Amino acid sequence: MEKMKIMLVDDEERFLKTTKKLIEKKGYEVLTAQDGEEALEKLKSQNVHVVILDVKMPGMDGNETLKAVKALYPLVEVIMLTGHATVDSAIDGLKSGANDYLMKPADIDEIIEKATEAFEKRQRLEEKIRLAQSKKYMRSPREILKGDDE
Repeated sequence: MEKMKIMLVDDEERFLKTTKKLIEKKGYEVLTAQDGEEALEKLKSQNVHVVILDVKMPGMDGNETLKAVKALYPLVEVIMLTGHATVDSAIDGLKSGANDYLMKPADIDEIIEKATEAFEKRQRLEEKIRLAQSKKYMRSPREILKGDDE
């Protein structure tokens, strides 16, 4: 079974370092990025399953980054993270494709639980895609027999 790979995106360096260490201690692979542009650059070369994304960042904010991630990498699950939660930013994030929303300071176990749920959702979606692709190549017994008669 594939192991979940998480990317933390936050402009607070101390939060990134501490959270990365704590999640890695639980056995997960963690990448970090300090802004949306860096996150998008790393997603080009890394197979990341779940992005934990801060809403308030200088430059490209979390909602802009979320929209770019979902446009370029639709299977990547995104969990929005904020210390400045507003109902509007939560609604915007969820409408734009965020899987879930967490408040800072978020408990490590809660982050991992939400990330695991998002990862499992992604795995179910990937399985549906594989199944649909395999059905496209498989012929029914009726099609096989019909072809043999010709």
